[in-house]
This record gives sequence, structure tokens and C-alpha cells, in this order.
Amino acid sequence: MSGAPLARAGHRRSEVGPVELFFDLVYVFAIVQLSHLLIEHLSWAGAAQTVVVFAAVWWGWNYTAWAMNWLDPSRTPVQLLSAVLMLAALGMAIAIPTAFGDGVWLFVGCYLFMGVLRPVFMMVAYRGRQLAENYRMLLIWTLLAGVFWIAGAALPAEWRLAMWLVALVVDYAAPLAQYRIPGVGSAPMDTWDTDAGHLAERNRLVFIIALGESVLLMGGAVVEHGHLTVGLALSVLVGFASLFVLWWNYFALAGAEAAGGDASTGALRSAYAYAHALMVLGAILVAVSIELRLAHDHLTAASVVVTIAGPVVYLVGNVLFLRSRFGRLARSRFVAMGILCLIAVAALLLGEHLPVLALSIAVLAVTATLAALTARQGRAPAPG
Repeated sequence: MSGAPLARAGHRRSEVGPVELFFDLVYVFAIVQLSHLLIEHLSWAGAAQTVVVFAAVWWGWNYTAWAMNWLDPSRTPVQLLSAVLMLAALGMAIAIPTAFGDGVWLFVGCYLFMGVLRPVFMMVAYRGRQLAENYRMLLIWTLLAGVFWIAGAALPAEWRLAMWLVALVVDYAAPLAQYRIPGVGSAPMDTWDTDAGHLAERNRLVFIIALGESVLLMGGAVVEHGHLTVGLALSVLVGFASLFVLWWNYFALAGAEAAGGDASTGALRSAYAYAHALMVLGAILVAVSIELRLAHDHLTAASVVVTIAGPVVYLVGNVLFLRSRFGRLARSRFVAMGILCLIAVAALLLGEHLPVLALSIAVLAVTATLAALTARQGRAPAPG
């Protein structure tokens, strides 16, 4: 594949170009928008809408990161492609608060524009090569999912969530189905010549962006209070420690990843397209939970659920990542999730009788213990 005019040079295959970092700036704004969407619609319906919108935003970023795995970021056509995709991603981000309302066509239009432009560009850039055929099959699946995205936008609002869930199932199932269309063809994972180092670095950077949203929300909540009280200072301290522990746990895995692991495209697909979606979503939920706890002096059922959901969703992603890259069942993560669920039950039973800070410290104790265990075992994922 390296013979294509816009292909990455072999000795720079894993390098993350400046244009890729520039592209990610849009996702700083997108994650802010997603966090605010959940905060302002803190209900089961609001949570479902947030997850659907996040899944679309993530898939747009994910497919762009994978395309850049093969494209030389120093070439002008590639930089122009990134600029156009960045503009479309900005349109999606702007539409996030009203994706289920007046901004529906902006959101869907930008998402589908990105979904069509990427494979068409790749088909031209790699014409006559296997990768072009792979992207042809990907485009067919994208167009199939697009039918449901457009139907959801066109039908009455009460149908939107259901239609978009079907669209996401099609989008996310495509790689698992090897992009197979009976009578047309397929694109098995072993025909995608991927680079583990490049994908790992791209996903680490977007995870850092998700953590950065917590810092923004935390700082904003403190500013809104107007003055820093002792209680608020303690809450900020615990919130910051929670972020550090999440970072610590994640980059302990990154250290193990550098030492090896399954680098087949199927393993990378599970580890980055799917597992990292859950880890980034978990980080966003952690950001929202910190803001909720800083903004209220008592616990609500919603704040308890979000506080526990953040690390649990992150750890589910952890489990999938470790299983994909190392073939290990991370039992320590299941233990941690079990303890977190017990804390949630206790917090919901105690209700307002449990101080907000007590819940924060209890969750921090679990996640910090897990992070310390991972680090103590040589920055390698524990089999148990």
C-alpha cells in the first residue's frame, strides 16, 4: 500500500502529524458540548440521547483517525481533506445541543458528509489497491446506515431515537461483519494494513482531551461559586485526585501496550474503535459527575448514578481493551466494578443523609487502589 501517492512513508508510519493534532481541537469543543447536553438533560431520556450523539461523534473521529493511519499528513491534499473534515466536525459539535431538535439536519448532514467524503477520498488516493476496495465496502455500509440517519431526521421527533439507534447498530456492526455485502464483496480485517503505534497515540490524545473537559468543568464550577470555601476546596481536591487516578490507570495500560500485545487489525479494531469509545465516554461521565457534585451540596439520585457510571463505563472499556490486546480477563476490574455498584446502592439508600464528599472519597478509594495495583505490577495489565 505504501506505493500510493498520498501514502505515509514507511519510516514515519506511526508519526502523528500536526494536522491531526489540529483536527482534534474540534473535539475539545465537542466533548464540552456533550457534557453540557447531559448536565442540562439529566434524565434517562437525556442520557440515551447523549449516548447516541456521543456514539456518532466518536465514530466520526474514529474513522478519521483510521484514514490518517494510511495518509501522509504532510501532503497538501491530505491537509485539505483534514480541514474539510474538521469543518464538518465543527458543524456536528455546534448542533449537539439541538441534535434532537432544530439542529437535527445540521448534525446528520455533517455526520454523513464526513462518512461519505472519507471513503471517496481513500478510494481515489488508493485506486487500484486493496485499500480502495476496502473503502468501497465501507462506503456501502455508511450509505445503508445513512438511510436510518436521514429517516430519523425526517420522521416525527418521537421516532428519532429509535431510528438513530438502528443507524448506529449498522455503523458499529460494519467492521464486525467484515463490511460484507452478499453478492458484492467484503473487507476482512486482515486486508487492512494498520499501524498499532499510530492508532495508540491518536487514542491516547483524544482520551487526554476527554480528561481536559473535567478540568474545564471543575474550574468553571469554582468560578461560578464566586469564592473558594473550605468545603469547595476539599471537593476540588478530591475531584482533581479522581482525574489523576483515571489518567494514572489509563497510562499504566499504555506502558504495557508499548511492551507488546496483539497487533492484528481485528485486535486493534476492538481495542480502539470500541474499547476506547467506552473509556472516553467514561471520562466524560466523570467530568459531568464532578461538576454535579461541585454544583450541589447534597446528593441526588442522578448525581449518584452518574458518579458511579463514569468509572464503571471506563472499566468496561478497560476490560475490552485488555481482552483485545492481551487476551486476558482483567478480574481486578470486575471486582472494582462490583464494589462501585455496592457503593451506588448504599448511596441511593442513604440519600441526602450521605455527604457528597463521602461518595466522592469512596469512589476515589476504589479507583486509586486499582490504579496503584496496576502500577505496582510493573505498569502491565494484571491477569487477575
